[in-house]
Amino acid sequence: MKHPVHFAASLALLAALLVSPAITPAAAQTSDAPQTTVAQPPQGVTPGIDPFLWLEKVHGARAMAWVKAENEKTLGVLEKDPRYAGFYKDALAVVTAKDRIAFPSTIHGEIYNFWQDETHVRGIWRKTTVASYATASPQWTTVLDLDAVAKAEKANWVWEGANCALPAETRCLISLSSGGEDAQTLREFDLTTHQFVRDGFALPRGKQNVVWETPNTLLVAREWTKGELTASGYPYVVARLRRGQPLSSAVEIFRGTKHDVSVSPYTLDDPNGSRAVFIQRGIDFFNNKTYILTPKGLKQLGIPSKVSPTGLLDGRLLLQLNQDWNVAGRRFRQGSVAYVDLAAAMAHPENLYPHLVYSPGPLDSVQSVTYTRHAVLLDVYHNVRGRIYALTPTRNGWSQRRLALPDNASLDIVDTNLHNDRAYFDARGFLTPTTLYSADVTSGAIATVKALPAQFDASNEAVDQHEATSKDGTRIPYFIVHSKNIKLDGSNPTVLYAYGGFQISETPYYSGVLGKLWLERGGVFVLANIRGGGEFGPAWHEAGLKTHRQRVYDDFYAVAQDLVTRKITTPRRLGIQGGSNGGLLMGVEFTQHPEMWNAVDIQVPLLDMLRFEKIEAGASWVGEYGSVSVPVERAFLAKISPYNNLRAGTAYPQPLIWTTTKDDRVGPEHARKFAAMLGAMNVPYYFYEVTEGGHGAGANLDERAHTSALEWTYFTMKLMP
Repeated sequence: MKHPVHFAASLALLAALLVSPAITPAAAQTSDAPQTTVAQPPQGVTPGIDPFLWLEKVHGARAMAWVKAENEKTLGVLEKDPRYAGFYKDALAVVTAKDRIAFPSTIHGEIYNFWQDETHVRGIWRKTTVASYATASPQWTTVLDLDAVAKAEKANWVWEGANCALPAETRCLISLSSGGEDAQTLREFDLTTHQFVRDGFALPRGKQNVVWETPNTLLVAREWTKGELTASGYPYVVARLRRGQPLSSAVEIFRGTKHDVSVSPYTLDDPNGSRAVFIQRGIDFFNNKTYILTPKGLKQLGIPSKVSPTGLLDGRLLLQLNQDWNVAGRRFRQGSVAYVDLAAAMAHPENLYPHLVYSPGPLDSVQSVTYTRHAVLLDVYHNVRGRIYALTPTRNGWSQRRLALPDNASLDIVDTNLHNDRAYFDARGFLTPTTLYSADVTSGAIATVKALPAQFDASNEAVDQHEATSKDGTRIPYFIVHSKNIKLDGSNPTVLYAYGGFQISETPYYSGVLGKLWLERGGVFVLANIRGGGEFGPAWHEAGLKTHRQRVYDDFYAVAQDLVTRKITTPRRLGIQGGSNGGLLMGVEFTQHPEMWNAVDIQVPLLDMLRFEKIEAGASWVGEYGSVSVPVERAFLAKISPYNNLRAGTAYPQPLIWTTTKDDRVGPEHARKFAAMLGAMNVPYYFYEVTEGGHGAGANLDERAHTSALEWTYFTMKLMP
């Protein structure tokens, strides 16, 4: 189960804005699909009547003809702008640069990497030795050439990863998607021969979750019988598939219900060689029932619904807590990490006795938990600044070491393995190119492995962190990237980005595209850490759930007001940007405060919040947004739904709305209908639909560079003097 992706690092770096003059009411009435036509409704969508339902037929002839016409109008404006060609050239140079960092993935003691450039547009999967990887020019061996596979099969394959979870085996499951959609095709691959395995495991296209149980057995969640999917479009039946069996012979081991979000198998491996098998049943997006495979069969673990197993270390089952847990007379705080004895959990899974590993402070948030041979690694953010801690068990609890990585930077755990205590980390900032470090996490020794060369001139730039006060008095931090000689006269072209959902933290990142196309030209960039995210732990997220979501939108508006109060910008020079859930944020700000922005970049968005549960994977996000089936939640969704709150006669800014045809997560339906409604109201807009690429900015590097160039052309047109 997947959330609408956050786009700070990916879309702000690679994505794009496209433009299309308004659709006329006549153009909205060409033939194809059910007609419930209401031309130019005076107050948005008439309740119960949707004049643009025909655009929900994603591949329908009428809908695709509309998309083609819109794309032609948009590209006819943006690609003709004199700045576009230079923007595209610069964006392509950044995303295809040879001196980018090839991030490592350790498999069987070797370093693997998936690489794309102008020669390998779809990408190659390659490997090298640890020693070679540490050199300036590693000697890579190609393992799989995806461009060659796609050409031979006449397919638009997009790499979705390799599942090589069996420590002693050389077989992997390669996941490929058509054009970047969430549905995937899986094929068994041999790491020694560099070939797909003849008569090996092969799972046809579908939304599916698969893990290795043994070298000859898979646990597979997929649509075994037609229609056997949840309302969210995900599988809820798990079966055991043995080597050589057809899918029809797989033996069911667990069945959820159609009312679940999804059901997924997963495994955790202990450095000592043992393995635990779990089934996670998603009741909603954030609440799960977790089952462990014991000698007596699958048994439910006695943990709260927002507590999840995350790893194994020397017989300890580590748990990450997204809620308070009162057990055995003790209270474990939300946001903590704890463990239980694995053997005890296998014997009596309903009766657990946890022990504390780590408890965060008031400004801390545990972003991720991972493991080496002897240590637990925690990626912790303190006031939106990264810290990496290595924790090792002792007789008296856990020893804790903070690794000597850069301060005042975003830090990520890039790669670990269970065979030793080597780990890789990256550090980056808005003006600091990404640097990759290796560390022995038990000794604390740190070494610089690779550093990204500067991709833009940051010598005249500075970064500040400020706070705005939201409507309810909550202090909302935000970062601002600006010229050192900025004039506080309100004249600065400014783009404000946020996400605000699904407990996703937005932290500083390095983007050559943002730097070259915006900062070098005098633009200001702002990243807001609004509620709904995970910057300050689970409570920061929960403050914006369901009917409390207006707080998220108030936070964003408060940051914008603070920028104006500080005379950094004015509404004339202020643009906003967000994708997916952040696209919903953009739609709400567009309808609630149209006077505040002169450019609104609405990327792969949710916008029709009265029908989102019926569109693609929308039903899976009821835990975040609420449901129209609950009267009080429906009333709130009706109040904030951008599509349902467009008002004829309102002075809206001209937005850029873009999406992708292959997006089977959020779906292009939202963006299409929103644009069409604006057209029916004679409101100018730009619309663009990438025909490939799934829930993102394109299926390959060229498409992503193209999208980015369109995006920053739009912002430059609207905000630059």
